[in-house]
Amino acid sequence: MESLFKLRERGTSISTEVLAGITTFLTLAYSVIVIPSVLSLTGMDFNGVFMAVILSSVIGTLIMGLFANYPIVIGPGLGLNAYFAFSVVKGGGYSWEVALGAVFISGIMFLLVSLTKFRSILIDAIPASLKHAITAGIGFFVCFIGLQSAKIVVDSPATLVTLGNLSEPIALLTIIGLAVSLVLLTYRIKAALFIGMLVTAAAAYSMGFMSLPSQFVVMPSGLEHTLLKLDVQGVLDSGLYSVIFTFFLITLFDTTGTLLGMAEQAGLLVNGKFPNARGAFLADAAGTVAGAVLGTSPTATCIESSAGVAVGGRSGLTAVVVAGLFLVTLFFSPVAKMLSSVPAVTAPALIIVGFFMMNGLRDIDWQNIEEAFPAFLVVASMPLTYSIATGIGIGFIVYPLLKLMRGKGREVHPILYLFMVLFFIQIGLLNH
Repeated sequence: MESLFKLRERGTSISTEVLAGITTFLTLAYSVIVIPSVLSLTGMDFNGVFMAVILSSVIGTLIMGLFANYPIVIGPGLGLNAYFAFSVVKGGGYSWEVALGAVFISGIMFLLVSLTKFRSILIDAIPASLKHAITAGIGFFVCFIGLQSAKIVVDSPATLVTLGNLSEPIALLTIIGLAVSLVLLTYRIKAALFIGMLVTAAAAYSMGFMSLPSQFVVMPSGLEHTLLKLDVQGVLDSGLYSVIFTFFLITLFDTTGTLLGMAEQAGLLVNGKFPNARGAFLADAAGTVAGAVLGTSPTATCIESSAGVAVGGRSGLTAVVVAGLFLVTLFFSPVAKMLSSVPAVTAPALIIVGFFMMNGLRDIDWQNIEEAFPAFLVVASMPLTYSIATGIGIGFIVYPLLKLMRGKGREVHPILYLFMVLFFIQIGLLNH
């Protein structure tokens, strides 16, 4: 095992890697509850999605651990999950089967791009300010969804949205869960979000809003409700090319940024470059393709992997340990379903994850209006239009136009001009 994962070479041990895997899993455990909870709002079977989320994560994580040899986990992407459920299905009016078809096509695209140099060309073509803004905009969108599900923000005929009644049980429970999670985070407790969920669930149970399942451990079941239900033909018939592109683009940016960040934190970069990047990207792409076939939104490289790296994880053994713990979780679907039955249990995680995604805003040059204003539009338009794709499109249209008006058109990569035209057609001409 030491030779397989190069433990001595990386200055680590089996016990350290196991501890790192357990730490990462506890930090990430909340997501296998939140993701099925959100997707079940589209009409998907909770148990089926629960299994699909875990199995696709296991596939991607094992590839990452065994072939790329990195202590990085492939798991459900919360931003992509929100886009799938609220922009494509509930907002766009498409079936979840068609949305899965779009995920599948974007996963195949990501798989192919991961095998070529076009991956780096595409990443370099997008300005850093837009990359940071897209992540932050998704964060605002995810936070907004959490506030809505908690009834802290509610509809208003006069102002569209307004503050809800904070004395209502769901809103009150969310505030309790949010407070507990934030206090734990300030004390740097690794499993803060998961513990916050458990505390909120206990409060909900004591108030009569939650009932205990008849069994806590059962054999995994329900995958037949989501397995191979993707509708690729429906995607082509509906012309959901902007949806495919949005899934692809977000996955590409999330994966690239997180992989580089984790590799730098673990001291695994060589001369500033990421060794075996192809294997790492293939792991994420394989997880997304498998997820679409099994029945879930795209997987992503999990930023929560940093928790395991922080306690010494340096090799793929950390990832393999997490994959094993994911498989054990398969037998606890009644517990996951119980925790997801009250929106207040999952809402704090959505709000806090939204906050974490704001980090990149500090790297935008806010004194440079050519860079800052398109970024601002991306961030503002995602929650206000309830569409991640629209936010990306507006940024990709305004950025090159501002550069052209300033006589700096040559600073813009030709690919970005192509995106500008395609999004202008999608938003300006076809979005009716």
